Amino acid sequence: MANQTHRIGILGSGNIFGRYVTGLARYPELEIVRVGDIDVARAKQAAADNAIPAWGDDAELYADDAVDIVINLTPPVHHARTVITALEAGKHVYVEKPLATTVTDGEAVLAAASRTGRILGSAPDTFLGSAAQTARKAIDIGVIGTPIGATAFIGHSKAETWHPNPAFLFQRGGGPVMDMGPYYLAILVNCLGPVSSISAASRIGVPQRTVTAPERTADTIEVTIPTHTGAVLTFASGAIATAQMSFDVWDSELPYIEIYGSEGTLSLANPNHFDGDVRVRRHGDDDWTVLEPALGLFGAVGTREQARRGLGVRDLATAVEGGPHRAGAAFAFHVLEALCAVENSAQQGRPVALTSSCERPEPLFTL
Repeated sequence: MANQTHRIGILGSGNIFGRYVTGLARYPELEIVRVGDIDVARAKQAAADNAIPAWGDDAELYADDAVDIVINLTPPVHHARTVITALEAGKHVYVEKPLATTVTDGEAVLAAASRTGRILGSAPDTFLGSAAQTARKAIDIGVIGTPIGATAFIGHSKAETWHPNPAFLFQRGGGPVMDMGPYYLAILVNCLGPVSSISAASRIGVPQRTVTAPERTADTIEVTIPTHTGAVLTFASGAIATAQMSFDVWDSELPYIEIYGSEGTLSLANPNHFDGDVRVRRHGDDDWTVLEPALGLFGAVGTREQARRGLGVRDLATAVEGGPHRAGAAFAFHVLEALCAVENSAQQGRPVALTSSCERPEPLFTL
């Protein structure tokens, strides 16, 4: 837990901005003092709507001595450049997922953090929530025996029906692999450890999408990246996971994540949320059992509270004070490299070995 006040500037006031404002409101030691956006009028409105004292463009945010932590909510294609600029301005940075859109950019971001001595954290942070921590605890204490394999299934969020312009989800830096994949991969790495190699195939399902959102700013969008991917991930531990990542599957009865062990199976809730039931069925059990949460809930399950964000920022603030950093740069980079390996394997038609590794983050529970 952070013990001192940390003054936060949020870069980007788009769709996810309000989720961070709502989530951070739980922690009085995390004080939002500025909003920055290339659309200054939007930054001004966001500041007024949320009683944030300062607003302006991105350069003003970097230059503001009142800001010590920058939360970067820019589109993924801008992450590397804006993160490096913020680090070089002397700020600690927490960036939305993914850390960058390429391994090369990710390496540049890590080098900047090392060079400046600033602390860099990155979403996804949902593995810090009660659901993923409960699954991790069950694995660590041997509830399902030795982990052997896992499955992960990403379906379409139906963004065309609710986002005013979801074009970015179907262009470079988006797609099911980079948009939703980070949540699933982060939880799998937290539970099973680092990935060693990946083999994948992918395709574009529907090349043009119709937007039907009530307040849409675009009627149709062109798809320029794969929207349906299948992958096999081999972990350094020997566990093997299969993953389907798709913006073409609108409806399904497949589970979000299952982890299979020598003595049973775990079934996890939506990795895009911090909380939710974790069920276990050991060999010989007649039915599934819901496990007691290893942590208190971040938000009420089944309500809009599940959409809010902020645990990763709190984790960063704790690290600034010298505490453990769980959603840290090395972890985020490994997840990024794994996601890039999925894309590269599909493009090249061959398995791709990862060059990075990482430690499993220190758990939040006590055994």
